[in-house]
Amino acid sequence: MSIKGRAALMRLYTDEKAKDGSGPLYSAIIERARAAKIAGATVFRGVVGFGIDGHVQRASILDLSGNLPLVIELIDDEQKLRDFFASLAGLRDIGLVTMQIVEVLHYDGGEPIAG
Repeated sequence: MSIKGRAALMRLYTDEKAKDGSGPLYSAIIERARAAKIAGATVFRGVVGFGIDGHVQRASILDLSGNLPLVIELIDDEQKLRDFFASLAGLRDIGLVTMQIVEVLHYDGGEPIAG
């Protein structure tokens, strides 16, 4: 799959303890994105953050069972991402969801960037 030019970037905010059934929510979303043939997806772990409840979540060496904030980024065509988001209806513990239009300059595995 290749994308170039105008695309969309969707961000879903959640946390490490969010579950989908018995597994992590972020893992379920990534697997659904892969099955939907979304162009790309990455999960980022935050070191500190807070959401709508104002509770600060932070990394601590003393708290090995932490609940750090996570951001899941998905990139593809805008309508494809909107349809994908609609398919997530019913999942709990997804917080904020944002989308922005981006320009893809390069998306090609292993090929050198042409100057």
